[in-house]
Amino acid sequence: MATFTYVALGPDGRRATGVLKGSSVEGVTDSLARQGYTVQSVKAAGRSLLQLELTARKVDLVELSNFSRQMAAFVKAGVPVLDALEIIRAETKDRKLAEVLADVMDSLRFGEGFAAAMAAHRRALPPFYVAVLHSAEATGELDVVMAQLARYIERDVEARRSVRSALTYPSLVMVLAVAVVVILVVFVLPRFEAFFASFDAELPLPTRMLLGFTDFVTAWYPVIVGALAGLVVAVAAGLRTEPVRALRDRLLLAVPVLGDVVRFLVIERFCRILTSMIKAGVPVPEALTLAGAGADNLVYERSVATARTEVLEGGGISRPIARTGLFPGAVTQMMRVGEETGTLDEQLENVSDFYEKELQHRIKRLTGLFEPAVVVLVGAVVGFVAVALLSAIYGVYSQVEVR
Repeated sequence: MATFTYVALGPDGRRATGVLKGSSVEGVTDSLARQGYTVQSVKAAGRSLLQLELTARKVDLVELSNFSRQMAAFVKAGVPVLDALEIIRAETKDRKLAEVLADVMDSLRFGEGFAAAMAAHRRALPPFYVAVLHSAEATGELDVVMAQLARYIERDVEARRSVRSALTYPSLVMVLAVAVVVILVVFVLPRFEAFFASFDAELPLPTRMLLGFTDFVTAWYPVIVGALAGLVVAVAAGLRTEPVRALRDRLLLAVPVLGDVVRFLVIERFCRILTSMIKAGVPVPEALTLAGAGADNLVYERSVATARTEVLEGGGISRPIARTGLFPGAVTQMMRVGEETGTLDEQLENVSDFYEKELQHRIKRLTGLFEPAVVVLVGAVVGFVAVALLSAIYGVYSQVEVR
């Protein structure tokens, strides 16, 4: 729960100042008004570095899915929201979710609504989550919408797991390859260099190249390590800026094979979020904004924002989305059919299911190409080292025999 400073006129007309805890400026203002104060200003108090760091943490998606499903069951059974939150908070294993729920419970005791209390923790939740809760609370279908959110998050988690699982083996092989090269360069090759130098013989070109590389790494390894660390920090800092993120997203979409996987992943996530929000009654323009942000790709997010402007001007959703040029014709065609028949949410869900299956196929294809490439690369490196060492050994002994 955040801290706010306020200035107000009390019931007796005297000026009053102080500090209150609440989830939002509106919540604190309402709380003071109910106590008979005339509020003049409410401002968020400064937060410490520790608070900022904690706030930036995200709630684990698996725990958020479990929370949504449990809340749906409790609300449907008629359990009061405060009691349901207390039960879930006591059982959850995610510390961030426990902190959020404790804050939300305090806000509810102050008289705030559930969606407004959750909105104070936007940075800890997916971007679409709070907007869907607002619509659910307005329509009185909180149990239905929470169940939908649980299903969506489950599918999103499964998609992420599929990607990670598919890339685990190639990544492991790559790490092992790097480890082998480091061991050869740091420990093995320097000993061979001393051995070859004792014979004072001319070495083959591959061996000279390998030993030259070893000498370079040995002499400049502090600079190399520092440069790599600086590069990692620079990339991490750059990815926090919009231009660098946009460049990264464009490059990912342009890479052969990998670009297809990224495109299918973005489209599946966009359609899935849009489906959940339309089912929850979120207005289409707002749903487009949040679905574009939830797709986690700036190229698509900016194009969807342009399409949203056209939707606000009175057009439908299918034509503006088609004009972005980023969505396949089948997607926009399904959107058009959904608009004409009033089943936009159903058609989007069909698209999501199709792209979810296609995504699995594309991931298998990507890993099917990536794994042999990694093996060939590792084989080439190890083979080059073996050829360089063996040719040097034979060359040295032949020169010694001649002498």
